[in-house]
Amino acid sequence: MGIFEKGIKKTNRGFFQKLGRAFTAKSKVNDDVLDALEEALLGSDMGVDTTLELLDNIQDRVERDKYVDMEELTAIIRDEIANLIGDDAPVQPFDFSKKPYVVLVVGVNGVGKTTTIGKLASMLRQQGKKVVIGAADTFRAAAVEQLTVWAQRSGADIVKQAMGADPASVAYDTVKSAVAKGADVVLIDTAGRLHNRVDLMNELTKIRNVIRKVVPDAPHEVLLVLDGSTGQNAFIQAREFSKATDVTAMVITKLDGSAKGGVVVGIAHTYKFPIKFVGIGEGIEDLKVFDKKEFVEDLFKLEDIQ
Repeated sequence: MGIFEKGIKKTNRGFFQKLGRAFTAKSKVNDDVLDALEEALLGSDMGVDTTLELLDNIQDRVERDKYVDMEELTAIIRDEIANLIGDDAPVQPFDFSKKPYVVLVVGVNGVGKTTTIGKLASMLRQQGKKVVIGAADTFRAAAVEQLTVWAQRSGADIVKQAMGADPASVAYDTVKSAVAKGADVVLIDTAGRLHNRVDLMNELTKIRNVIRKVVPDAPHEVLLVLDGSTGQNAFIQAREFSKATDVTAMVITKLDGSAKGGVVVGIAHTYKFPIKFVGIGEGIEDLKVFDKKEFVEDLFKLEDIQ
């Protein structure tokens, strides 16, 4: 089983069931097959613009190369989707030559942001990295409590203050502590509010300014966490956060819970943010470094449904 297959099996099955029905008793790709392909892509929440561009590219290749069977069409789909996603993610998603490497983690409440920080801390600790977590979402007691548990489980240090404390103050203390301890990575949780983009922008700007008093080129990463199971809502959140702050990369979570794995492709193509991690389950090991080639291979694995 591929490393992403567990999380996107529902998308894979739904896609090929729709396409397979259109392909029955046909020896070539015709309008019925292309219509079914469009329906399947939209059903996976790839997004209208991405789907239409993808269909144009696939149709051009089908007409040019005269591909006829499902296996060959599947190979074209994989190839064209890989092109839309963009550059391959780096093998090492963080630049450990910068010490500490400071990561701001942003996203609305409920997308798995806090859990992602915990899983990321665990992954980094297994690599032998010293990690400090900053609990700067001071508006939710549950977030601070959850991060504390994750820090204990992973062996990371955590910096936190009382509920309602200034998030920028927590972020400042976190980075200062990380420098003093010689930490490799800092993971700072931020408030997941998006109802007022101006407030969010001001808060993140303040956090950025105070941590630069300690590490002048920080943050090195602004990691946007999106819930892949929410489909088009994930597109909206990507758009709004890209307006509110300088997002540099994404984590897509909860892909195992729905048949909407196409959202990964649509968001990557639409907003041009590299995807660095994908969440494919509840386990602590179910946060994976994103590999474009392997993801596309697993997303459209024909043999799984034969």
